[in-house]
Amino acid sequence: MIASATGLASLATDGGGGRRGKGVAMSAFDLVFAVFGLLLGLAIAEVLGGFARALKLKRTAKPVRIGWLTPLLGLFVLLDLTSFWGSAYIMRDQMDASYLTLVVVLAIVGVYHLAASLIFPDEPEQWPDFDDWYDRQKRMVIGGLLLANVAVTIGQGVLEEVRPVADAPAGPLAPYAAPILLGGLVGLLTLLVALLRVRSRRANMAMLIAANLILLGASIAEDYI
Repeated sequence: MIASATGLASLATDGGGGRRGKGVAMSAFDLVFAVFGLLLGLAIAEVLGGFARALKLKRTAKPVRIGWLTPLLGLFVLLDLTSFWGSAYIMRDQMDASYLTLVVVLAIVGVYHLAASLIFPDEPEQWPDFDDWYDRQKRMVIGGLLLANVAVTIGQGVLEEVRPVADAPAGPLAPYAAPILLGGLVGLLTLLVALLRVRSRRANMAMLIAANLILLGASIAEDYI
């Protein structure tokens, strides 16, 4: 297995062919996300599948109460997964295909997939009120999302120090980069920590709405910084 990890690293520089210098070159980013892109896609499918099962049950003889908490949490995971994919693309020139990189990406993507699989119940007909399911699973889901976001933030900081790249041309929001990015990150992490501790369902709904808006707004604004 150690030899295979070395082979992956050489594959990223060889271009995937058996002989160096021939074939189409494959970047380290291409290799890493060829391995883990499927797992990210499955995480998104878990959330969308949960939405679909819930909507189907609304039309059955015994409809369930979906509420707002579970859909808002599902929406946040979808936005967070999209943000992670975008962050990984931004770091594409800084990533390598070392064994450490593969393990770190596996851990982050694995946490996202596990969190996504817990948002909706596998047998929703046994949960007439989805808010009860949310109360039971939210600490594990929110805790996983908090861990993944902290890991991504640390990873970005390490890569900026170890493999800095030239800054892209400044966008129209560049003068406001610090308040947008830092404020969004601090606000988001604060809300996730608060969600772990607050039990009130109304407060949870308000914080989930705020978290979705912060994540969506900061991610869109980042493209113009």
